[in-house]
Amino acid sequence: LGFGLGLKHATDADHVAVVSTLIQRHPGALRAAQIAALWGAGHTATFLAIGVLILSAGLRVSPDFEKFTALAVAVMLIGFGIWHLVRTLRAQEPADSSVVSTSAYARPVLVGIIHGLAGSAGIALLATTTIPSKLLALAYLVLFGAGTVLGMILLTLLISWPMAWTLRRALGVHRTVSLVAAALNIFLGVLFIIEALT
Repeated sequence: LGFGLGLKHATDADHVAVVSTLIQRHPGALRAAQIAALWGAGHTATFLAIGVLILSAGLRVSPDFEKFTALAVAVMLIGFGIWHLVRTLRAQEPADSSVVSTSAYARPVLVGIIHGLAGSAGIALLATTTIPSKLLALAYLVLFGAGTVLGMILLTLLISWPMAWTLRRALGVHRTVSLVAAALNIFLGVLFIIEALT
């Protein structure tokens, strides 16, 4: 169940929007899988850290913390969307996908860490209240994290194929897809802010 819910969690709209934006410049299958795995590693690290604190130390998470993490993800989505929008509008030609900077590796990890904050406490709390054994609850969290990583890799590979095609054959279409991905991040960020504040 934990693994299956992790696979489903990978398909959340904000996850898909961010990862599809991250792979715009390097849409090849191998690079897309790397980005998804790095995002998943960051997400799972935060998720497990919060989960272990709740399981072992009996940490109580206040509603204010949940609201703060939701707002942090919203701000990240908006900032990321604006950054990608500006970068796409300024670009005259696609970047060389064979050149990958250090920041290109760090970015998905950082985004995953921030994403892992939102909702993690609720999932961990659900595990502790429904599974009597702490060891089994921890196993549930680990499997949930593994399912999220695998789900994101599979989903990103699926997204990367049409993106790679547009980059090779139709630059105008690729630019449009990039702009739509950026706008989607901004839209979801605004939506999350409204939900968090109401």
